[in-house]
Amino acid sequence: MFQSAEIGHQLTKAAYRAAMPTLRAELLAAQVDLFEQHKTPVLVLISGQDGAGKGETINVLYEWMDARFLTTLAFSQPSDEEREHPPMWRYWRSLPPKGRVGVFAGSWYSDPIRERIEGAISIKELDARAEQINRFEEMLVDEGALVLKFWFHLTKEGQKQRLKALSADPRTAWRVTQWNWDRLKTYDQLQDAARHLLRITNTAAAPWVVVEAADDRYRCMTVGQVLLKAMQNKLAAKEIARTPMAPMVRLDLDGRNVLSVLDLTLTLDDKPYKDELAKWQGRLSELVRDARFKNRALVCAFEGADAAGKGGAIRRIAAALDARQYQVTPVAAPTDEEKAQPHLWRFWRNLPRHGHVALFDRTWYGRVLVERVEGFCTEADWLRGYSEINDFEHELIEAGVIVVKFWLQISQAEQLKRFTEREQVEFKRFKITQEDWRNREKWHDYQQAICDMVERTSTGEAPWTLVEANDKNYARVKILRTLCERLEAALQKPAGSNAPVSDKPTKAKKIKAGRSDSKK
Repeated sequence: MFQSAEIGHQLTKAAYRAAMPTLRAELLAAQVDLFEQHKTPVLVLISGQDGAGKGETINVLYEWMDARFLTTLAFSQPSDEEREHPPMWRYWRSLPPKGRVGVFAGSWYSDPIRERIEGAISIKELDARAEQINRFEEMLVDEGALVLKFWFHLTKEGQKQRLKALSADPRTAWRVTQWNWDRLKTYDQLQDAARHLLRITNTAAAPWVVVEAADDRYRCMTVGQVLLKAMQNKLAAKEIARTPMAPMVRLDLDGRNVLSVLDLTLTLDDKPYKDELAKWQGRLSELVRDARFKNRALVCAFEGADAAGKGGAIRRIAAALDARQYQVTPVAAPTDEEKAQPHLWRFWRNLPRHGHVALFDRTWYGRVLVERVEGFCTEADWLRGYSEINDFEHELIEAGVIVVKFWLQISQAEQLKRFTEREQVEFKRFKITQEDWRNREKWHDYQQAICDMVERTSTGEAPWTLVEANDKNYARVKILRTLCERLEAALQKPAGSNAPVSDKPTKAKKIKAGRSDSKK
């Protein structure tokens, strides 16, 4: 990929000065149109060898463009907080919103290349990281983003001469350190790693632009022209280009599915409920204080029918935890800020640090549930949502996060009963809205979407636990028991282990009062 960037590209001073005014004016016009239309975010990745002019090019972009709509995002070694989150967390938090241009000085490519040069990862591991990056960038493009990736290339001799020139100039000498000279010794390893990674990640959604960097004027003009043409094309496009999707086809020929086979008559009497509740709350309290949990984090995802008891279950979990250790995140319709980002952005922002617990009251599954059923997104959006959600949860698990997901299921008759009670109880009236009543009319559509969700996202790493929730006592104990056993099993394995976990408690205790799991 670097052959065409080693032929001595140059641009004369006269040609540069002649082209620059028009380029600047058109870049500003495109940038303002992009901001006013609120149409798309632009991600500009500036990568390449040391001394190739990455910083100078970013400075030139600030001269040519409006700094109000331009943000530089620089990444070096991760901080302590960043190391306590999945590797992509810091990049997700820095994504520019629609209408703005974000220039990444250092990106999600930096760490894989560095680790490969240092011998910390194998070529197979590098390929796995590349595949993860491809899926991430494809998601960004499907969400409407414009992703431009530039690699500034120098020959080995060219890099050496650039470093010497920078060192000799008092205005730039500070930029060259012993570290840069040491990096020159790994030029060949960098070339091998970069050539391999660029080849695998040179996709139709986000292709690489390799720029010969020996001539400053040629490099800056090339970046400016590519950026301008890409923004103009994006502004001229009538709609987001979407990846073709196969239609959703589902057949339950015998009328049975994962929800219809649940036994919603399971109950638990008050006396044994209190005993079991205290038992599992105590066990949960012990597990989150376990020394092994200090280097892990827990994410609990709660979904369910309206009035199924998600809030009550979350409160029983929170009662077993130190208030400084957990955060409850209620999820409603996205705000304007959240709409300007990919749909998973708001969930990445609320991931817990090591030793902490995140309790999500409704989750990232809204894309394949309410957004699907209510038509808040296109069919292409929710169809690709399954794989994007699986990728998201896989990244969490690889980083040592324990992900436990609950779906609380109740019958239509029980939901009607609870809705009526909520309207009659003063302090519960806020929990029932006209939208809840309207959603009941789409019960069948939601049941279909739930079955598809479970089928496509109940993975070996993060299975769904379906909870029979007509009886609140039974549901709360099952949730606590399952959570404890999942947490205990996870703490016995190394962080990031991909060993499958069961969606059923491994050592479930039979609840003797009322009916229990043993009678299913």
